[in-house]
Amino acid sequence: MACFDGHAVEAVDLEAANPLLPIPDPPLGIGGEKNPPATLLDLENPPTPQTVRLGRWLFFDKRLSADNTVACASCHKPENAFSETTPVSTGIGGQKGGRKAPSFTNQAWATLPHFFWDGRAASLDEQAGGPMTNPIEMGQKDHSVVVAKIAAIPGYAKYFEESFGTPEVTIERITKAIADYERTRMSGNSAWDRYVAGDKSALSDDAKKGRTLFFGNGFCNNCHKGPNLTDSDFHNLGVGWDEKTQTFADEGRYAVTQEEKDKGAFKTPSIRDVSKRAPYMHDGSMKTLEEVVRFYSKGGTPNPYLDRKIDRRFAEQLDFTDAQVNQLVRFMESLDGEGYRDTEPAAFPQ
Repeated sequence: MACFDGHAVEAVDLEAANPLLPIPDPPLGIGGEKNPPATLLDLENPPTPQTVRLGRWLFFDKRLSADNTVACASCHKPENAFSETTPVSTGIGGQKGGRKAPSFTNQAWATLPHFFWDGRAASLDEQAGGPMTNPIEMGQKDHSVVVAKIAAIPGYAKYFEESFGTPEVTIERITKAIADYERTRMSGNSAWDRYVAGDKSALSDDAKKGRTLFFGNGFCNNCHKGPNLTDSDFHNLGVGWDEKTQTFADEGRYAVTQEEKDKGAFKTPSIRDVSKRAPYMHDGSMKTLEEVVRFYSKGGTPNPYLDRKIDRRFAEQLDFTDAQVNQLVRFMESLDGEGYRDTEPAAFPQ
């Protein structure tokens, strides 16, 4: 028995709660080519079973936050393909952010090195460290506080040494471990993947018609392309535009680049497992996939920076019928995959 906060609890075998596991192979539809790397082990600095195990603990550990209430997993929920079901994220003290947590599945194969909705991080490692010092999210003063806090937990020393050769805790090691865990969260073997691999019964008739639209007259694959169905680039769809004030509620990529063309532009999300991630858009302003498809169909919201790929002055006039909207949604639902699911470890280093 062990005692925490005055309550006796059954002792849990720490390593049994978070065992060392082989690095998983990519599921059907992901990886498989030399460029991008075919497997996680082909990455330039590949994950190891040890860094992934350490990263899994850290990903779910609320002690990374200032008040011990928020973990990475608080917003990136495994059951929602590591996104969330709320329009925006909630951080320490119940504070509401301005954006919805995006999924990071399959990000070991990102087309471009852009992370966060606005691309302000250039790697998964850098992305992992961002929320820790965000005053609304995890609320730590700086990364040195995070390092000191984790270093003060004796039980972690063994696993840092196991992962990196010495027990030293650094922010680079913390973020590398978290990012390595995130790299193993891969989603594939969806109905669509099986259909592409030759199982023509894997898709319903409506999903097949939606697939034809998606890659054909719907022009969805102008931006949603490649195995992960995203170009990892930034596009202005007019979400959050206020016609009266001629401003955006969130200027997106512009805050990073300060280039006029990037005002209101946000990263194209992957649409794998998209049915698990309602509501939609960076601000969670659209409740259903049907609403999203109709928004694209009408050409987004007009504004001075609207992307040419959706702007009806330049792009195709879509005007999807109700039947076509349904077909596209059925196709997107066929992108629900396997391999990423996880649950919180039953015990953490103390």
